[in-house]
Amino acid sequence: MITRTRLAAGACALLAALAAGMAFPAGASAGEPTGEDAPKVDLVLDVSGSMRTRDIDGGTRMAAAKQAFNEVLDATPEEVQLGIRTLGADYPGDDRKTGCKDTAQLYPVGPLDRTEAKTAVATLAPTGWTPIGPALLKAADDLDGGDGFKRIVLISDGEDTCAPLDPCEVAREIAAKGIGLTIDTLGLVPNTKMRQQLSCIAEATGGTYTSVEHTDELTDKVNQLVDRAADPVVTPVATEGADACAKAPTLKSGLYTDREEFGQQRWYRVDVEPGQELRASVSVGADRAVNPSYGVLLRAVTVHGREIVRGEAAGNGRTDVLSTGLRYPKAESDEDDAAAEAVCLQVTNSFSVASGVKTTPGLPLELTVDVVDGPGDSDDVAAFGLGRGWWLLGLLVLVGFVAGLLWGWLSRWRFAIWRTN
Repeated sequence: MITRTRLAAGACALLAALAAGMAFPAGASAGEPTGEDAPKVDLVLDVSGSMRTRDIDGGTRMAAAKQAFNEVLDATPEEVQLGIRTLGADYPGDDRKTGCKDTAQLYPVGPLDRTEAKTAVATLAPTGWTPIGPALLKAADDLDGGDGFKRIVLISDGEDTCAPLDPCEVAREIAAKGIGLTIDTLGLVPNTKMRQQLSCIAEATGGTYTSVEHTDELTDKVNQLVDRAADPVVTPVATEGADACAKAPTLKSGLYTDREEFGQQRWYRVDVEPGQELRASVSVGADRAVNPSYGVLLRAVTVHGREIVRGEAAGNGRTDVLSTGLRYPKAESDEDDAAAEAVCLQVTNSFSVASGVKTTPGLPLELTVDVVDGPGDSDDVAAFGLGRGWWLLGLLVLVGFVAGLLWGWLSRWRFAIWRTN
């Protein structure tokens, strides 16, 4: 009887597993790049005199960087076009003007010849200044052209020595160009000032900052960033919102980037057909020090100025909203040739900065627009409060009913055997 009881329980579990498998469809694949060009990565290495310091695993910082580069070059995916740029590698003198121009392309961005690239890295010796700002400008030029994914990986052991050209401002200017370039930074044995500067550079372009104190950490992180460039990504499209709905650009479904000045409004237009639903979201990045009270508002408005719907973050009492979204379903029309409705999206921010903080270029803004079939279709998540959860609920009810019948039959059969014995 114990065996038969376990058999019944196993049958119930099997039915439940089948129901779960039917209820949860396979996950959607990642978005594809907007361009067909190969991803590009420019490794920017600090070769200033401080790289002679022996404080990484018993060796110099330069030795750790070379070992990491050699391992990264061996592991670089074939589809990635990789280049190497140096800063502070050639001028050993004391003339600041000359030292702040010391950046060179050690290996051009393109198809990788591992032997040639390794030979070039082997020739490096710690030499001069730390012109991070000029090196970033040149690295952006190295990656210019094409619409594939672009990434700069900056590896440095000290802050920039070529003020007043602030590398953080340089990163903001690069991001403001809307060329879809990300800067990731790695700090070797960092101090507080260097950590702040490298973090600011990364944040300005949506990149990451990592502190590194061991050779294997450096190798793993650079490998990870290079591999990430080969992954399919959705590249945002640069756009420029207007100061009024009438002059706003018309957007299709997609991901867009823009810049918004402090306290400014940006307007965009989206055409919504009858029976469709507009889903929009916006994020504004605080890429510099801002005052504590701020927020972002997203509104959908008719061309005549009537508000249709506000973002869900509006009116909730928060003062630190960085992103918000909205949904607007347009009703079906009885007319076959009914025209689309032009919906105006307004993005407003209440950011402010203390005196001395630059307000230009504007804050980075990312806008997602998606126009889908309206909630009249039963397979749309918006159709029911539980979305596809209703299908799961129905299947669970069916499984429970079948399991109950099976359990009742087995119980009656077991009772009949007991009576017979």
